[in-house]
Amino acid sequence: MKNANHTHGIIPITGFIRQKNLMQCLPFSSATLWRRVAAGTFPKPLKISPKITAWRAEEVRQWIIDQGSQSL
Repeated sequence: MKNANHTHGIIPITGFIRQKNLMQCLPFSSATLWRRVAAGTFPKPLKISPKITAWRAEEVRQWIIDQGSQSL
């Protein structure tokens, strides 16, 4: 079994993650993802090119860690 504290599923340690791969790691829909981005409760993605939007892996990993600490 992989240690979720180190891998967070398929989220890389550094670099970028696209929405398709990100959604496999989140417990909500893509519509909710964009609502959270708009509300400032999820990291904002970067527009890497006209057709490519991605999130910084480090920011997503930190968001996941923060969610766990809020439940304490």
